[in-house]
Amino acid sequence: LPTPRGGGVSFVLVAAATSFFGFLQPIFSGQSGLPAGELAIVILPLLALPLAVVGFLDDRYNLPAELRYIFQLLTALMLILVSPLPLPWLMLPPMLIVVTAVINFTNFMDGLDGLVSGCLVVAIGSLAIALTAPPSLWALVGSLIGFMFWNWSPAKVFMGDVGSTFLGALFSGLALQAPSWSEAFGYLLVATPLLGDACLCVIRRLLDGQRVFQAHRLHLFQRLNQAGWPHAHVSLTYIVTTSLLAVSMHVGGLPWVSCFSVLVLLAGVWLDQRVALPFAVASKS
Repeated sequence: LPTPRGGGVSFVLVAAATSFFGFLQPIFSGQSGLPAGELAIVILPLLALPLAVVGFLDDRYNLPAELRYIFQLLTALMLILVSPLPLPWLMLPPMLIVVTAVINFTNFMDGLDGLVSGCLVVAIGSLAIALTAPPSLWALVGSLIGFMFWNWSPAKVFMGDVGSTFLGALFSGLALQAPSWSEAFGYLLVATPLLGDACLCVIRRLLDGQRVFQAHRLHLFQRLNQAGWPHAHVSLTYIVTTSLLAVSMHVGGLPWVSCFSVLVLLAGVWLDQRVALPFAVASKS
């Protein structure tokens, strides 16, 4: 039986609804408004909501890539504008590329049962702890955990672009709410298993002369699965390493998470060379 897509609507709606009521909460309680830092975190799901709508439509109608990227750029711009981090105007174009890359890499990695949902529960949860996030953000974490029960192998539902692009945007926005650029980069490194796999695969395909925008099954997680690892085995490997990176970031900050990120990448190279279906073989299939 075909597995339905678009299940990401579940946690997108929870996040958007709790974000909306979190934004209105001071009005009902007679307060003048939320503090600036808390307000920015509360409205992040609302800023990413239009991108989720585009993802939902793309899941159903296969929208043009140019239209999707325009909305990714607009979402990235809003996430950068609400960030407290200082950013010279000359650095705006590179930051737009970085944020849209995280959005797309998250989307690329949504190809195995429980992989993206599990890793992003850890990554977003670790940011929620670090930023002392309001309840609205924890509602997203809780709904994402609930979604994992349906998305775990064998998956009964996939999140689709509506969920993966939303999570990529929200993760980027939360990292940009860090008190310093070093901490923002550190929390981005927490997602090294996901983002590193996607980034290195794009580079490898470019060097191999392949069309990087063409659909493929060349990511490390896919080739591990093709080599015989079950979905749950691959996903747990990525989730556990993401958890170790999150703990290292909370304990030792950027130096620790940087060291562990290098170790994770080296472990990925070992798996690529010794365990996974070879890249050259997978490219021909």
